[in-house]
Amino acid sequence: MNDLIVKLLEFMKKTFSGVQPSGELHLGNYLGAIKNWVSMQDEYDATFCIVDLHAITVPQDPKELRRRILDVAKAYIALGIDPEKSNIFVQSDVNAHTELCWILNCVAARMGDMEKMTQFKDKSAKGDAQRASVGLFDYPVLMAADILLYDTDVVPVGEDQVQHVELARTLARRFNKKFGDTFIVPQPELTTEGKRIMGLDDPTKKMSKSAVSKYNYITLMDEPDVVRKKIRKAVTDSGSDVTYSDERPALQNLLNIYTLLSKKSIKEIELMYDGRGFGDFKNDLAEVIIEFLTSFQQRVNDISDEEVKRILKSGAKKANEQATQKIQEVKEKIGFVM
Repeated sequence: MNDLIVKLLEFMKKTFSGVQPSGELHLGNYLGAIKNWVSMQDEYDATFCIVDLHAITVPQDPKELRRRILDVAKAYIALGIDPEKSNIFVQSDVNAHTELCWILNCVAARMGDMEKMTQFKDKSAKGDAQRASVGLFDYPVLMAADILLYDTDVVPVGEDQVQHVELARTLARRFNKKFGDTFIVPQPELTTEGKRIMGLDDPTKKMSKSAVSKYNYITLMDEPDVVRKKIRKAVTDSGSDVTYSDERPALQNLLNIYTLLSKKSIKEIELMYDGRGFGDFKNDLAEVIIEFLTSFQQRVNDISDEEVKRILKSGAKKANEQATQKIQEVKEKIGFVM
């Protein structure tokens, strides 16, 4: 059976993505990314990483970081990422990620590329740009290394990450042109309604675990009363009818959450609340979210630290086998003595 799986994987396109273990995972992480990964793992040779090296571009408490790495791995599994179908591992367990990042920095990346990266501008603007880490500036190259190491064909991303996949494409082309065909040039894949779940307190900004207000997001571990309070306080647009429109971004965002969790279409939801107003809609949306989170939290609690460590160890072994082949090829092509 294992030999058959290996043969099948040889003919499947590859996908790669990951989440940082910084802050608590929230509905935006699930609906905007992980939900899509769950369906993709049946169509692709899938690798899903916990990108702890990316997390340390900003200060982290070591004890909390260790806990969150395991928590994210448990969340992957509880949300439907199957270790029998997808490879799950921790980024820092595979040294080739940082090796390839340095090589790309030296032979393919340009300062002009990095200065165009909007996320560095946004994140550094929130604090003292002069005190921002070099890693925060350079992490798009590490992200490119993550992707290129595994011959990734398709990268599922939100709109705010498309620029980084474009950088990976650029670096792959430059390296290939200079040293010969080495890297597959990956393609970004956006989801539809879930491609960018926005903040409950501000529909012009995405839901974010780094948001100042706790009313921006709903974490995957929030208790029912907390969910109800956050949804009650969620901003809505003018008017009282529950309709989906680009001119009503706050309500559009809530409807996106409702349809993605309930599997009811937008039209069905609009008809359900025809003439009923925001109060009933928000009350019911809160219960839809609570039902989803309660089931998820029960699954998380059933996964032990020992079980998830075993899965991560197995995943790291497989990832190292794949990444070592690629990094050796890269080193030979740039002139290192192997």
